[in-house]
Amino acid sequence: MTRNVGTIDRIFRAALGFGLLYLAFLSGLSSFDAFILKYGAVTVGTVMLVVATIGVCPIYSIFGFKSCQA
Repeated sequence: MTRNVGTIDRIFRAALGFGLLYLAFLSGLSSFDAFILKYGAVTVGTVMLVVATIGVCPIYSIFGFKSCQA
């Protein structure tokens, strides 16, 4: 698969991923004690970190969108 996620997009996704994982595990907010919200945040955060690491977004591939320069 070819890279379709640019640098700014990758930084944003990594920050969002780390932020969601922080909220799920370390924030202590009572709203994240609920199973669905906690593990939903973990799932989305992990996906964001994986996409930021490899630079390929499957949804971007489906729609033919690229945020990186050719």
